[in-house]
Amino acid sequence: MEKVYTQSAPEAIGPYTQAMVTGNLVFTSGQIAINPATGNVEKTDIEGQTEQVCQNLKHVLEAAGSSLEKAVKTTCFLADIADFAAFNQVYGKYFVSKPARSCVAVKTLPKNVLVEVEVIAEVAE
Repeated sequence: MEKVYTQSAPEAIGPYTQAMVTGNLVFTSGQIAINPATGNVEKTDIEGQTEQVCQNLKHVLEAAGSSLEKAVKTTCFLADIADFAAFNQVYGKYFVSKPARSCVAVKTLPKNVLVEVEVIAEVAE
């Protein structure tokens, strides 16, 4: 297994790594809407937070030798399922390959963000 790290995505806020590569798959940790340049959550709306999350995932996947287009499965967590349609609008711009997906509402997310997404994607061997 190989740990993945990039300064273009937020530092882990706990005892985990941004992603792990094993075989020809990369498993990302859940990304939240932290701006890696400031270390803060700067957007307060679901659209802005989803944009930041997708940008963070894009950078982590690229550091692993993959891309959003190679996503096989995503798991999405929303603080409010009423944000589902707005989340989908932004998510769909990034995940154009339409990977398999689960999306659930949860009670609370780290730093009280509105969205968190994790990805499993293919990498070149």
